Amino acid sequence: MNRARTFLVGGTFLIVLIALGLTQAALERAAAQQGSIEAPRFEVDPFWPKPMPNHWILGQTIGVWADDQDVIWIVHRSSATLADNEKALELKTGECCAGAPPVLAFDAAGNLVRSWGGPGPGYDWPTGNHGIFVDHTGSVWIGGNGAGDSQILKFTKDGKFVMQIGRAGKSRGNADTENLNQPADTFVHAATNELFVADGYGNRRIIVFDADSGRFKRMWGAFGNRPTDDPPNPAPADADPQGASQFVQPVHAARVSKDGLVYVSDRGGKRVQVFRLDGTYVSQVFIGRECKAPECGNGSTAASTAFSTDAGQRFLFVGNRSQAKVMVFERKSLTLLDSFGEWGSAPGQFGTLHHMASDSKGNLYVTEVTPLRPENRRVQKFVRTTSRSGPQ
Repeated sequence: MNRARTFLVGGTFLIVLIALGLTQAALERAAAQQGSIEAPRFEVDPFWPKPMPNHWILGQTIGVWADDQDVIWIVHRSSATLADNEKALELKTGECCAGAPPVLAFDAAGNLVRSWGGPGPGYDWPTGNHGIFVDHTGSVWIGGNGAGDSQILKFTKDGKFVMQIGRAGKSRGNADTENLNQPADTFVHAATNELFVADGYGNRRIIVFDADSGRFKRMWGAFGNRPTDDPPNPAPADADPQGASQFVQPVHAARVSKDGLVYVSDRGGKRVQVFRLDGTYVSQVFIGRECKAPECGNGSTAASTAFSTDAGQRFLFVGNRSQAKVMVFERKSLTLLDSFGEWGSAPGQFGTLHHMASDSKGNLYVTEVTPLRPENRRVQKFVRTTSRSGPQ
């Protein structure tokens, strides 16, 4: 059924009949011309994804990505977290389950369409897999933040091993250009075919490789500084009004926009820093600096980012870990427009919020990794619906 909706634009009311065919993009252009910004609104889909076969369940759901076919890929920690999942489910249902393979892919309707992963010949599977990315060639990248995880792995979509960058247990610190040190996440920038790695649990840097050969190209730390091993993380991490001069571990994600800006989730530093492709510092925005441990989780905030999927990627979404919400910014100005979410286990609430991604329709997918709470080890789909004026 077609319905009329009323939007506040530039202080006047614009009556829009959906039946006339005015699209969301047109509404946003009209709002921009009138000097206001419309923040996107989302509603959780509590039935996505559908139950998996074989009584499979998820462990800590540690990474998510939407490929160019809107297939949603996740990586989770099945074997590492299954034991307490089994105990909890047995108490509730009297029957149990099996851990799903580490890599899972779901179609838009939530059906499982691929599953694979784990140790195999020719490569070192991470002891604590962490982060997943599917690039423009269809290659799947996986990192890890377990002890000795000094490598990045590249596979085909069917799980065939392609390449390993780094050797397990061989990290020599932030100056090492051959090995990683507990890398949190990856992103391939298609325009340059470069792999950007948030090498951020053991190191504190962004490091860039050629995505075909694995050849090292460059690296940098906070503000574009040379990443160092010392001094240690400042205590408290946000003591300096300008932010720490080095990234504060963990450096949790890196995403590259279509216009060539690198958005780094400095989770420990409670900020997102923005750089050019060569590592030149551009700007930063602090995320929840009022969040202090232990009253506010572990006191870290900026876990991940995602872009809206309009042509200009107008909006930047930031996953705020310890405050259990997704924050919505106007990407270029880093102006906060809105946020949604709260602590809890119900649909639309968050436990320990982790990574997130957006599909071509603008929907968001958010993962959780709460220890000892199976109900908060999941991926949730938030469907983009309408917009509302910000800030809120």
